[in-house]
Amino acid sequence: MTRTTPDRPVPVEALFPELAPCRGRTTRLHPRPGRPGMRDSHVGGPMLWPDGEPWPVCPEPHQRETEGYARDEILSARAAGTWPQSRPWPGAGAPGEDGPVPFVGLAQFFRRDVPGLASGPEGADLVQLFRCPLTHGRYLERRYHLRWRRTRETERAERFLTTPPEVPLLRWEHELPEPCVLHPEEVDTYPWAEGDTLPAALIARIDAWEDAQASEQGPGAANYQSDLSIPPGWRVGGFPSWASTGPMAVDCASCATPMRLLLTAGGDEMDADSHSWVPLEDREPSLRGRASIPGRSRRSVAQPTRLRFGRDRDLHVFTCPADPGHPPRWVLA
Repeated sequence: MTRTTPDRPVPVEALFPELAPCRGRTTRLHPRPGRPGMRDSHVGGPMLWPDGEPWPVCPEPHQRETEGYARDEILSARAAGTWPQSRPWPGAGAPGEDGPVPFVGLAQFFRRDVPGLASGPEGADLVQLFRCPLTHGRYLERRYHLRWRRTRETERAERFLTTPPEVPLLRWEHELPEPCVLHPEEVDTYPWAEGDTLPAALIARIDAWEDAQASEQGPGAANYQSDLSIPPGWRVGGFPSWASTGPMAVDCASCATPMRLLLTAGGDEMDADSHSWVPLEDREPSLRGRASIPGRSRRSVAQPTRLRFGRDRDLHVFTCPADPGHPPRWVLA
């Protein structure tokens, strides 16, 4: 089934003609629980990974955990609508730190499936995203890994990995992605309105319009940041949202070139402020607004992948346009 983003609550460029030259395109991925295969673009499915090629590992030492959740029990609990039972961590209580651990595969995207997906180094057309299942340091930082591939060469492998290495338990339930198929859709987007992302006079006009809307219509009034500029959830290309951090410069550590947004991994596809972006196919046609999103399907619409990226944050993955082989940058915002 396709997914179709509703028209915006108000015509953006009619309100703010200055935004027309700033218009960008992003591909909303619309992940929904399903059964993707290794040759599909997906979140949480099996990776197209040649058997015998080393699986990526996080090489840093890791503080030993005390308890966690088994993968099979997480999936069974989700199917039953319950919460999994935590278990003691193997070796818990022993002093010291554990060594390298295998990354968890989060998603893979083929350019043939996802309009607007930038090319990787040497024309790579498949990107695979991984995360370390454990946190690092006193601030509980995360480590991510990006792997680029050329699909035609990869598919020449004689055999493919079917059971990647994994940690015995996951520290949190939301570390395990729910297998999701994608429904890519291109939409128009506009820059986040804060700091120097847009001219100061235009941001002042947007702020004044939002104040007037809130005064006239109350808490449910349309809002530029939530309803008109950038959709929530998983997407490729477009503009980053800066709700948690405020805008920041993201330059390549290798050559100082301003980096471009490759993709955004979102924990939520919908929240109280962004429900206007929920696709028409996920709504009850006879109802309007937030009430049109059926309660029975709200979890699969609002949190289809079950992943979290910090508290109410998105993971932005930036790459260097001058040389996609330069190291990416990861920003939680």
